[in-house]
Amino acid sequence: MKRILFVCTGNTCRSSMAEALMRYELEKEGMSGEYAVSSAGTSAFHGMPASHNAVNTLADMGIDLSQHTARLIDNALIDDADLILTMTGSHKRRLLQMRPDAASKTYTLAEYSGAGGKTDVDDPFGGDIDIYTNCRDEIGRHIVLLVNKLKEKGEN
Repeated sequence: MKRILFVCTGNTCRSSMAEALMRYELEKEGMSGEYAVSSAGTSAFHGMPASHNAVNTLADMGIDLSQHTARLIDNALIDDADLILTMTGSHKRRLLQMRPDAASKTYTLAEYSGAGGKTDVDDPFGGDIDIYTNCRDEIGRHIVLLVNKLKEKGEN
């Protein structure tokens, strides 16, 4: 089973939404048994819940994020992951400062999905529901491309 780890800052908004959206897309494609998906933050406070607006914007899609709890990235999570996808270039740089040996498996989500254009997923923290919905939709577009890429590569 391939292990995919999504990383942002606090693990309460972007990476938690990416984790849930990835599980959702994998389920839709009949690939959920082939991937273990998780998330963490570079500055997370362990046990913090997902942000209220992240929970609400995913609930609009029938995805339950209410049980998510944040966790801080650590060496064990890095070692365990086959693929690490960060929300921004600064998250990627932070991880590679911690663990230069993880360079071959660490990318920004936009970089790995091949979407082109903007490379960072902006942090919605503190924003209203519309900002979170836009963030969810942006991450969702990357996730669809990611799942298609995994299918094309025959990694499923």
